[in-house]
Amino acid sequence: MSNDESSNAAARERRDAVREKAQQVQARQSRARVIRRTSLAAGVLAVVAVTAVVITWTISSSASRPTMSPANVVDDGFMVTGVTGVGLTTDESAANGAVQGAQTPTPTAEPPAEPTPTATPAETAAVDIRVYVDYLSTGSRDFQVSNVQQLSEWVDEGAATLTYYPVAMLTAKSNGTKYSLRAAAAAACVAQHSPDYFFAFNNALLKEQPDVDSDGFNDTELADLAIATGLDGAKVVRGCIEKQSYASWAKTATERALKELPGTDGVALTGTPMVLVNGTQYVGALDDPKEFAQFVLTVASDTYYASTPTPTATPTPTATPTP
Repeated sequence: MSNDESSNAAARERRDAVREKAQQVQARQSRARVIRRTSLAAGVLAVVAVTAVVITWTISSSASRPTMSPANVVDDGFMVTGVTGVGLTTDESAANGAVQGAQTPTPTAEPPAEPTPTATPAETAAVDIRVYVDYLSTGSRDFQVSNVQQLSEWVDEGAATLTYYPVAMLTAKSNGTKYSLRAAAAAACVAQHSPDYFFAFNNALLKEQPDVDSDGFNDTELADLAIATGLDGAKVVRGCIEKQSYASWAKTATERALKELPGTDGVALTGTPMVLVNGTQYVGALDDPKEFAQFVLTVASDTYYASTPTPTATPTPTATPTP
């Protein structure tokens, strides 16, 4: 074989070797692309599967967990069952002292010219006082602070029934923390788990009221404020408040009140506080306990006489003439 033929043969072998190596590299790259595509597809399918599982679990969990409502609520309100834990300062007692005793809401009347039947204490119905309260409302604070002394005494004496309706009309007035809503939910927690201390916590929420357009108390601080009243079941109450267990209930209760108040002829909540005495709305000064006491007395008296039948006269026998 000549040198030229040897050179050509060597060149062909080199070309064949390069071609074979290129084919091997191309094959490896093709396999790598297939593996990457397969892995990517598997990853996408895994993400989709996990997402589907999460969505399904969330939906099923929501469907199986209805909105919690307090068991002892009546028409979205909580009746005061005791005034335990309410500590009044000397100033508060002095400010309210002038309206005690004679201001107990028991109807009275001037002695009539002729004897008429009068009701005994057992027959006189207690006055029904209902208060719609937003814990960020300054008016609600003024009413509570001014009237807490006489309200607590009327309840203790059985002269009045007192029911509070926590609402959340000012939820947007706390820098996004929804304080009004969370405070109403916290009040529901205390009413549910320690009802004898509801009045005390209600009073504390209003007396220690944060400013409008501030963050307000966080959930831990709300729980601390509740426990400071000395209530029973502190651990359960704290858990209820910090989990915001009744926030959804407070929201729907507010929505119902804005449509129509129970026991009224189409009256809706327009602002807080709204105070109803035997169904009649109080429109006097919120910070004047004497004016409110007089209003309660007047309504109680009107209700009593409207429900008391007027006695009819009994004919008096006349003497028969003697012949």
